[in-house]
Amino acid sequence: MEEKRNLLKKTYYYDLPPELIAQTPIEPRDHSRLLCYDCAKDKVCHKHFYDIVEMLRPGDVLVVNNTRVLPARLFGYKNTGAKIEILLQKRLDLKNWEVICKPAKRLDVGTEVVFNENIKCVVTEKGDYGALKVSFEFSPEKTFEEHLMEIGTMPLPPYIKEKLKDKERYQTVYAKIDGSSAAPTAGLHFTTQLLEKIRAKGIEILEVLLNVGLGTFRPVKEENIQNHDMHSEYFEISQEVAEKINRAKAEGRRIVAVGTTSVRVLESGIDENGKLVPQKRETSIFIYPPYKFKIVDALITNFHLPESTLIMLICAFVGDIDKTLGLYQQAVKEKYRFFSFGDAMFIEK
Repeated sequence: MEEKRNLLKKTYYYDLPPELIAQTPIEPRDHSRLLCYDCAKDKVCHKHFYDIVEMLRPGDVLVVNNTRVLPARLFGYKNTGAKIEILLQKRLDLKNWEVICKPAKRLDVGTEVVFNENIKCVVTEKGDYGALKVSFEFSPEKTFEEHLMEIGTMPLPPYIKEKLKDKERYQTVYAKIDGSSAAPTAGLHFTTQLLEKIRAKGIEILEVLLNVGLGTFRPVKEENIQNHDMHSEYFEISQEVAEKINRAKAEGRRIVAVGTTSVRVLESGIDENGKLVPQKRETSIFIYPPYKFKIVDALITNFHLPESTLIMLICAFVGDIDKTLGLYQQAVKEKYRFFSFGDAMFIEK
């Protein structure tokens, strides 16, 4: 009976007053609130994010996702004058992308969308949920990325209505490698100074890469979550990082993942012997209860949408759906701020 309940989308629903959806980021970054939960002791405490230093132990390994968000929201026009919005989702090669378009029904294969006199795209294939494949054509005086910086805006989630004043506020301070259509938002709380304090405590900070796609925001439509078509995302684990994490696990030190994206990288990178393997590939791992975590011992994460694949992952990590939703209900009662620009949780096994 419990297994059947785990597979129902409605099991992961909770009520959220709209006014608790954060519209703007907190300043400074590390002054957001932090709900801490110890799974073993079933203990909750309420802190601020800068207190994360005291929640971490010397010897811990903090794993962050160093992806950088592209200005992936583009506005162009058909030759009829109709305005078209395009959201870059996944790069296929130098010129071809998987994208999400609005309104997709107006775009047939062969339709051109012009952004300015130097760059346009042509629809090459149609898919489901407004997804398309397009091929970009642009003047060779600049790279595609340079054109993108001119025409693109930050792809904020649809529940954020406020305009972002500073593009860098939707980047982590350790963002390095372009490729994401959305930010790994748990990392937005860190400042350079906070990371220095963490290192000074004897905590190693390691970087992995996962290019976050817009599928992150795609709702689960199937009532049985096993039928959900999970989006795939490109990730990288270096030889050095794999060796350091394997050594830490062998020595009994904790692996603390920053965000669900880092969790998905680490749990995707395990071989049959339980070792983390260096690799570069796509993952479509879908983590929901029950799931035995092989690498991650603690998790820093934001509060996620009801019935989303992300809250399902959190339920799996806590190991109890009702306790997880109870934590969310506490956060609502305490008026925590939710979603991308909201507050954070620290969950330890």
